Amino acid sequence: MKISPARVWREKNARYRLEGGRCKRCGKLFYPPKTACPYCGCLEVEKTELPKRGKVLSFAIEHGVPEGFRHQAPIIVALIELENGVKVVSTLTDVNPEEVYIGMSVEATLRRIWEESDEGIIIYGIKFIPTE
Repeated sequence: MKISPARVWREKNARYRLEGGRCKRCGKLFYPPKTACPYCGCLEVEKTELPKRGKVLSFAIEHGVPEGFRHQAPIIVALIELENGVKVVSTLTDVNPEEVYIGMSVEATLRRIWEESDEGIIIYGIKFIPTE
């Protein structure tokens, strides 16, 4: 996967902050941010920072991960409900797979996601860690 420095710069707010969208018509929040509201279709959407804390609603433990990520296996992918009710799919880190449970309190943190070795670009992004 080729990633350019320009693309990293354009996506920095979505990657480095937990940023979602808020519809100016219906007022609903959603993640990830989109150009149109997924609920009413309105094009008047503003970006908004979402709460950093939430609870695990569901999770899966991935043992067969793609090349380039095998050193991170197993990867824990979780559906997280943030404090304001917005749902986010993200990975959990700093926790053993056997310790994860439904209802676990978690908090967003910035972690290394990917390194483009040809270009020397390191991509960071949001993952979640347990708060208990």
